[in-house]
Amino acid sequence: MYDESEKDPQSVSAQGLDLVQVRQMAEQGNMSAQIIMGWCYYYGDGVQQDKVESAKWYLKAAEQGEPSAQSHIGYCDDEGDGVEKNTSEAARWYRKAAEQGDADAQYNLGLCYDNGDGVLQDKVEAVKWYRKAAEQGGMFAQCNLGLCYANGKGVAQDMAEAVK
Repeated sequence: MYDESEKDPQSVSAQGLDLVQVRQMAEQGNMSAQIIMGWCYYYGDGVQQDKVESAKWYLKAAEQGEPSAQSHIGYCDDEGDGVEKNTSEAARWYRKAAEQGDADAQYNLGLCYDNGDGVLQDKVEAVKWYRKAAEQGGMFAQCNLGLCYANGKGVAQDMAEAVK
């Protein structure tokens, strides 16, 4: 699965954030601060890397409905990062985020349907989610959508559409 946050993000220290203040805000329920704490623990930025602690913070924000956090906790569930691997739970979180327009979650939910991970395999549903992510510029989704058209998986085979 793909996690957009893996793209060379600027470190917390480079942003000049005070982690003590961020933690206080996170403990008070601030979703943005909870996501920052999740990211810091996931990558060991300003704190010792701890994927269990990371998942805890992502889950707090996800439960408040924040789509980026929902996508992140879905990724944690999918990979078993800080939590027990659970592809059904991953698909559930990806869906929550995808329905709010999170392109990474849309792509990952497409992968779930494409491969039958955590959901019943459904190539048509995979194409639906790949398309949504591709329309937002997701290059992996664009590639997978093209492959679906090239191979006639979930859509009628259409080589002209495949190379778009």
